[in-house]
Amino acid sequence: MTRSPQPKDQLKGRKLSNYLCFAIYSANLAFGRAYKPILDAVGLTYTQYIALVALAEADEQTVSELGDKLFLESNTLTPILKKLEQMGYLRRQRDPEDERQVRVSLTPAGRCLLDKDLGAPLVEATGLGDDFPVVQKTVSRLRDNLLRAGEAQPAKKK
Repeated sequence: MTRSPQPKDQLKGRKLSNYLCFAIYSANLAFGRAYKPILDAVGLTYTQYIALVALAEADEQTVSELGDKLFLESNTLTPILKKLEQMGYLRRQRDPEDERQVRVSLTPAGRCLLDKDLGAPLVEATGLGDDFPVVQKTVSRLRDNLLRAGEAQPAKKK
């Protein structure tokens, strides 16, 4: 079946550069590329790095608490945490009060690695200067609004 082309006037405003979602998506890819050489030098992936940063906020977090912070499911996060444990950057242990829960904490080696502030050069690389915290808060607000909007949508029946 052949699709008939849409009239040109309907497609006029459809430039990829006009889509906020693409700007955010491509900025995420650019951040990944900028972080790659920095993290390669210490043998980490970006996801491993942000897991360590999230763990620096509090010791003894459960895997599910950490997953919520990182927007990762347990089945995705667990292999990342196992690898970081093998590298000596964190410790995983069963909660003695609830054996179903695994609690995660940074080791001294993990804290030492984060003390290097690996992301600091990228703050300057953004070129945002004093606007950096404003943009960061705005993007976080955008994410939170979209998450709330998605939760408000009724589930589609299959």
